[in-house]
Amino acid sequence: MVLKLMACPTCQHTEVVQHGHTSDGQQRFLCQNPACARHTLLLDYVYKGRIPDVKQQIVDMTMHGSGIRDIARGWHISPTTVIDTLKKEPAIQAVHHTLLSPSQPEPFQVTIEKVDAAEMDEMWSYVKHQGQQRWLWHAIDHQRGAV
Repeated sequence: MVLKLMACPTCQHTEVVQHGHTSDGQQRFLCQNPACARHTLLLDYVYKGRIPDVKQQIVDMTMHGSGIRDIARGWHISPTTVIDTLKKEPAIQAVHHTLLSPSQPEPFQVTIEKVDAAEMDEMWSYVKHQGQQRWLWHAIDHQRGAV
């Protein structure tokens, strides 16, 4: 009989015990450290996207500007796995607040004037789904320029 000393990859705690099997028959282990954020683990992962080191690489590559599809192609994993990993990462925010904070627009004054003739144009876009339309109208008075 061969004994293999295991340590939890998250907390490095050496009290790890067997904890059943996965649906495909792989041995699952349980970290006995109550402070450990990750309790169950596997020795050999079937899918690369579940390996903790690969998850950390996904986060690192995102922080260095790699796109979701680029990461998925490089690691031969699903883009959905990349997105799910990034959603669970607290270091990544949906909006880059440091870029938005200095962009306070200058106050401006609007004057409404009646003109004889003007050219109108509109443009629309949507936010998340087409039910949330946003419209932008332009009125141009050719006598005086843009109004």
